[in-house]
Parts: sequence; C-alpha cells; structure tokens
Amino acid sequence: MDAKQLTEFVVRPELKRLGLWSEAAEQLVIGTIFTESRGKYLKQHGNGPALGIIQMEPATHDDIWLNFLKYKLRLAAKVLDSIGNDFFLDRANPPVDATELIANLRYAVAMCRVHYLRVPEALPPAGDIPALARYWKKHYNTHLGAGAVSDFVDKFPKGIIH
Repeated sequence: MDAKQLTEFVVRPELKRLGLWSEAAEQLVIGTIFTESRGKYLKQHGNGPALGIIQMEPATHDDIWLNFLKYKLRLAAKVLDSIGNDFFLDRANPPVDATELIANLRYAVAMCRVHYLRVPEALPPAGDIPALARYWKKHYNTHLGAGAVSDFVDKFPKGIIH
C-alpha cells in the first residue's frame, strides 16, 4: 500500500474526524502500520492472532472496548461511526468484532490511535522517528513482542514527513 495515499486518504482524515489528529499521532499510526504489517498484511503470519494492517490482537481490541471506550462514550460513538454502526455499548461485550480490523481501514486506524490514547505518557515530537519507535515498542509491541525499535525506524515511510 502506498504510504502517502494511506496517510492522505485514510489516516489523516480519520484522526481528524476523531478529534485526535496531530502530526506526531499521524506519524505514530503510520509507523505502526508499516512496522506491524508493512501496510499489506491483514492476518498475522503463522498461527498468531493479530488482525488488520495494525496487527492488533483480538484480546487487545476487546480490552480497549471493555476497559477504556466504555468510559469514553463520545469517543466510543465516533469510533463506532467509522463502521457505520449506531451507537450501542453493551457494558459486558465489545460492540464490534475484532475481525472488523481486517476489512475496515478507518476502524483499524481509529483503534490504533485509541490504543495509544490509553497511554498516559505524551506522544514524542513529530519527526523524531527514533523516539516514535521507542514509544511504539514500549506501548504497542511491548517487551513481549518480536519487534525492535530498529524495525520501526527502518520500515517507517520517510516520504510522508513534510
């Protein structure tokens, strides 16, 4: 997938629609996409559970709904709007199946950004790709993940930086 088009036509508009856009957030989401899936894989290789271009595990997806978005009703409504779903939040179950991450780019971008929104630590400055990489590793891939900070730096599509 072309990084400039993905940024211009999906990531930036979706982050702005959610009210969560910043240049740093845009770069973090794009970096996550290209590090996790190279912007092309929809299912984790092998038997792993991760889904969509953001390679989010269903357990993480459901945790975001059950332990974060259910307390942020305005944001939850905006995320649901990305799939054209009327707002309904069952306190016991996620309102969206994690498989939506595969087919819906807007939803995947929204969930990626919301995942980072749960982190109390501020986003690194835009353009500081090594700092964004460390943030990704610490808060998205974590110490349990196979990714390395150097993966993010190497796979980050430099052509999207203004």
